[in-house]
Formats: sequence, structure tokens, C-alpha cells
Amino acid sequence: MMTIKHVTVQQAQQQQASGATYLDVRSIPEFQQGHPPGAVNVPLLHLDPQTGQMRPNADFLAVVKANFPTDTPVLVGCKMGGRSQQACEVLSTAGFQDVTNVLGGWGGAPQMGHTGWVQAGLPVETTADDSREYDALQKKAAGR
Repeated sequence: MMTIKHVTVQQAQQQQASGATYLDVRSIPEFQQGHPPGAVNVPLLHLDPQTGQMRPNADFLAVVKANFPTDTPVLVGCKMGGRSQQACEVLSTAGFQDVTNVLGGWGGAPQMGHTGWVQAGLPVETTADDSREYDALQKKAAGR
């Protein structure tokens, strides 16, 4: 059984600086509002425009696998830490060897005592080059 590591946002930033990939599993609109610099967006859930509800992204694992080897060190972040924990479980079950949940994620989880990326005053990026946007990552998975 794989153990999932947990890091603070500050530790995540340091690990990202030394080569780890920050995988932001929030929805596309959330990612577009702001994310850690260099983050890659593969949503675990999509916002359904008709219902306003979140629904699972059936392509999540396929897209991550198509874009990253299973030995890639992956830092998984979401808004507070819930979706990222789920995503870590999916990835480690699928054979990813170095998966770390970013506690507090983007927006923080004060009830859990976790500071988020924004509260910690870490750098914020509001645009991403196309290669890190979900559409491009999804096309690669689909072989387009």
C-alpha cells in the first residue's frame, strides 16, 4: 500500500522549486482565477454549467498518465485539501510512486489548521501557458 505524503504550502513551493510538478486538481474556472506559478491543471471534478454541481472528471487518470511518467514527483493541490487527498489516492493506486498532498491547498483549511497558498503570501499566477491548461493536456491524452 502506497503512503501518501503531506506537505505545507511552503514545503510544496520548495519541492516545486527542486523539480516536483504541482498538479492543481481544481476545476478549470478555479484554476483560471489563480494558481501557484508553474502549476498544471487536471481537474478531479468538473463544474457542470447546467446544474452548477461538481461532477467527476472521467478522464482524470488517463490525462495525468498521458502527461506524466509514474515516477514524476507530484504535488497535488486543490482548494482546501479534500479533492487533492482523493486525487492522491487515485494516483498512488494507479502506480504513481511519489505523490504528495498539499495541505490547505489554494484557499486554506482553517478548521484543520492548514494555511493555504494565498494566505501564506506565496507567488500567484493568473495565466498559464497553454501546455499547462487542461485542454492541451487532455488533447495529449486523446492522442490529438
